[in-house]
Amino acid sequence: MAGEVELFEYFLKPGYIFVYREPTAIYTVLGSCVSICLYDKELQFGGMNHFLFPKTQDARERTPKYGNVAVSYLITLMLEQGGNIDNLVAQIFGGAHRGGTNERNVGMENIEVAQSILEKAGIPVMSQDVGGAMGRKVIYSSMTNEAVVYKVESIRRGDWFPYTDQR
Repeated sequence: MAGEVELFEYFLKPGYIFVYREPTAIYTVLGSCVSICLYDKELQFGGMNHFLFPKTQDARERTPKYGNVAVSYLITLMLEQGGNIDNLVAQIFGGAHRGGTNERNVGMENIEVAQSILEKAGIPVMSQDVGGAMGRKVIYSSMTNEAVVYKVESIRRGDWFPYTDQR
């Protein structure tokens, strides 16, 4: 059928980044973790990361599990795929916190790292659904820059199905 677009699907696991120039529905599940979706408005493609911890200074731990690595590398991958820094816009999701008042709020630290790096790079945040006490299931369209967020009271094993073999 003319004009039909093939849509790929990808489940983004914690500590990973996904950028692909073809239209893709990217799925992920977040608790205190944060995901950033970057989108090039001119070329109409996007990518997403999913990080667990705010930052690391240890060179041996410089993986996308850490926000300072995952955000910078997502920007780099978008540019390597032909994106232009002036055309990038962002959305931020996640960063829930259910702990007590004396407990470290990793979710808020993750949000702050994401916002800080995007601000330094000059990438505007067009929308965000962050903080609070509820987990999130996110479905992001890399072709349209649209996202659907389902909030859940707690992340359950079943929230990962059908994206994994866990049941």
